[in-house]
Parts: sequence; C-alpha cells; structure tokens
Amino acid sequence: MDGVRYEERLWAPTWMWVAATLLTLTVGVAYGVPLGLRWGALAFVVVGGGLAWLLIGSATRIQVGREGLAAGRALLPPAAIGAATPLDAEDAQALRGPKCDARAYLVLRGWVRTAVRVEVGDPADPTPYWYVSTRRPEELAAALAEIRPT
Repeated sequence: MDGVRYEERLWAPTWMWVAATLLTLTVGVAYGVPLGLRWGALAFVVVGGGLAWLLIGSATRIQVGREGLAAGRALLPPAAIGAATPLDAEDAQALRGPKCDARAYLVLRGWVRTAVRVEVGDPADPTPYWYVSTRRPEELAAALAEIRPT
C-alpha cells in the first residue's frame, strides 16, 4: 500500500503462545513415552508447527494509506470512509455484542479489547460500518481522518 499512515499487526498474545507450547510438549511426551523418542519428537514437531501456523495465520494486518483502510482481506476506499470513532474496552464489547449490526464488517480479534468503528459512507454499500479491533484506536481514527475526503 502506498503512503502508509498507519500500520498494525494483531498478533496472538503471549499467553496463547505459552499455551500452545505447553500443549505441544504434552503431546510430544504423550507419544514419546509409549512409542519412543522418535515418535515423540515427530509429534512435537508436527503439532508445534501446526499450532504456530495457526497463531501466525490469525495475525491480521491493518493499514491506512492512499488506497484507504485495509483490514483483514478487505479494502475500504477513502471515498467510502465515514466518521471513525475510537472505542474503549467497554464500548467495543457492547458493539461486538448486543449492539452489533449483523450487516457490519467485523475484523474482530477476541484478545484485543479496543477497536474503531468506521462508518461506511457509500450509499450503495449495505454495510453500515466496519468494526476493526486495534490496540491503538486513537491513532487509527486519526489516520482515517487524514485520508477521508472532506
């Protein structure tokens, strides 16, 4: 993306990596004790690689540039970007729960407590808003305000 004004990667938190490592060790021992060291090592490598692949694959990139807001696999062009509202943990929880609109586009990561609500300004688009998880909601909202047409 050209002219990047904001970029963030939503990696899995440390506790998830620790849990994945402990699970991998457990599986390695569970196979290694009855079947031998080779099978235990093989189970460790296969399960560890699979869990690492899942955790790395779950990391979403958020970018704001000249092309607009790229969140997950979608791109919202600058002309369609409406008001961006930073959400604290309480407001974000309400918007991803009882106040959620089923038509909204969600880039939701459960381990990120804050978010930004971006109104979609394209009348032809049935999506009313984007909910984007972010650890820096004020910075993301400010970057969106910079590229939004007046």
